[in-house]
Amino acid sequence: MVATSEPTDTRWLPDIQHILRRDIELRVSNPLDIHRYTMEFFGVTRSVRRAKDQGEEAPSASLPSFEQLVELGRTGEVGADDRHIVHIVDWLLQYAYEQRASDIHLEPRRDISRVRFRIDGVLHKVFEVPTPVMTAVVSRIKVLGRMDVAEKRRPQDGRIKTRSPGGREVEMRLSTMPTAFGEKCVMRIFDPDTALKSIEALGFNPDEAEAWNALVQRPHGIVLVTGPTGSGKTTTLYSTLKRLATADVNVCTVEDPIEMIAPEFNQMQVHQAIDLDFASGVRTLLRQDPDIIMVGEIRDLETAQMAVQASLTGHLVLSTLHTNDACSAITRLLDLGVPHYLIQSTVNGILAQRLVRTLCPHCKREAPCEAPAWRSLTGRHPLPQPSVICAPVGCLECRNTGYLGRIGLYEMLTLTPRLTAMIKPGLDLADFTRAAEQEGMSPLRAAAAAHVAAGLTTIEECMTVLPPEL
Repeated sequence: MVATSEPTDTRWLPDIQHILRRDIELRVSNPLDIHRYTMEFFGVTRSVRRAKDQGEEAPSASLPSFEQLVELGRTGEVGADDRHIVHIVDWLLQYAYEQRASDIHLEPRRDISRVRFRIDGVLHKVFEVPTPVMTAVVSRIKVLGRMDVAEKRRPQDGRIKTRSPGGREVEMRLSTMPTAFGEKCVMRIFDPDTALKSIEALGFNPDEAEAWNALVQRPHGIVLVTGPTGSGKTTTLYSTLKRLATADVNVCTVEDPIEMIAPEFNQMQVHQAIDLDFASGVRTLLRQDPDIIMVGEIRDLETAQMAVQASLTGHLVLSTLHTNDACSAITRLLDLGVPHYLIQSTVNGILAQRLVRTLCPHCKREAPCEAPAWRSLTGRHPLPQPSVICAPVGCLECRNTGYLGRIGLYEMLTLTPRLTAMIKPGLDLADFTRAAEQEGMSPLRAAAAAHVAAGLTTIEECMTVLPPEL
C-alpha cells in the first residue's frame, strides 16, 4: 500500500512493482501528511542508519550485553552526543507526544532493539533500531535526565522537564534497569493537561462528583482512593488537591516518587537511603502546620497509624491503597493491624476506580447488544439491557484500534452509621458489600454498564478491568 497525493500520475508504479515484486495498492493522502511522515520516518531511519555505520567504524571495548560477543575490528559504540542520536531522541519524544503516549519503553535485544509506546493503557511497537544505536539513545536520555552515564550495572531514576510541540511544559520520569542485552529505559510522560483535569472531566457523573466533593471538603478524616497500578489514582488525587489548594489552605504531600511538580502545594519525596519513608514523612508534615495531607500510598501498619493519627488531630488525609474495590479497603486496613474503632472514627469514604478505553468517535458503529454478554457485565445487578450498543472499527485517528482516549469507572463508598457499626474484626466482606449497595453505593459494574449503554466503550473492554464479583 502506497500513499500518494497525485493518484492520476502512475508512471512510477510499474518500476516499484518490479522492485518489490508485489502488487501495489494506492491510497490518496493529504500532501502535507505525506511531507510530514516523509520528514519524520525517513529522516529518523536515515539517522539510525548513519549512527549504526559510525558505530561500526569507531573503536570500542565491548558491547554492554549479557552475551559478550567479541569480533575483532568490528565492535563499536555510538556516542550519546552524536547528532544522529540527538535527532533520534528528539523525534522519539515528539512522536510520543503526538500519539498521546503515557510511557515510552526502550527495550534492548540481541540484534534489533524495539521502541514501544503505551497508548490508552496498551503497548504498541512503533520502531526498531540496532542494539548499538539503542545503547546510545539510552545514554543520551540519561544525560538529559542528569543520571550517571557510566553506571550501567544498577537501576537509576531521573527526571526530564521539556516542552511539547505545542509549547506546554511536560515532565518525564525516567527509570533504567540492567537487562541481558543492555539497559532498558522507561519514560513516563506527565502532561499537565492530562494529569490535572477537573473532576467532571475525569468521568464522574453528577452524583459521584457531588459525593466526592462532599468527602474531600470535610475538615478532617481519611479519604482513600483504591485500584490497581495504572487505574488513574494519582490523576484523581492531583486534580482534587489542585482544587483544594487555595491561598488560605496549607496542602502537603509525601510521595514515592513525586509524580508531577505542582506549585500549589508542598511536596516531599520518600528517600529510603536516609530512612525517610511514608510514616516518618507524615510525622514530619504534622509539624508543618498542614490543613490537608496527601500520602502517596499506605503500605504498612506504621504509615496507616500515622495517617490515622493525622486525621484524629484535625487534618484531612488523602491516600491510596491497592485493593480490588472500595469495600476491600476496609478489610485491608484491618489486615494491616489498624484497630477497628480507629477505622470507624477516621475513615470518611473510599473511592475505587478503573480506566477503560473509549470508542473512537470517528469510526465507531452501532451493533446489537447480546444478552449473554450483557449479563456477564452486569452480574448480579439487574440493569436494563439496551437494544443497541457501539462497537470498535479502527481508523487512522485511533491507530486502527477502534479506541481513542480513556474514561474512569468509579465506585463511591461513603461510610454511613450502619456501615460504620459493621466494621469489626473478622468483617465479612460479602455482607459488608451488600450492605454498602443497600446504603447507596453504585458498584463498578453499574458504572461500566452505564458507559456501555451510552456508547462510550464496549463490554469486552470493561470486562478486562472489572474485579470478580463476591
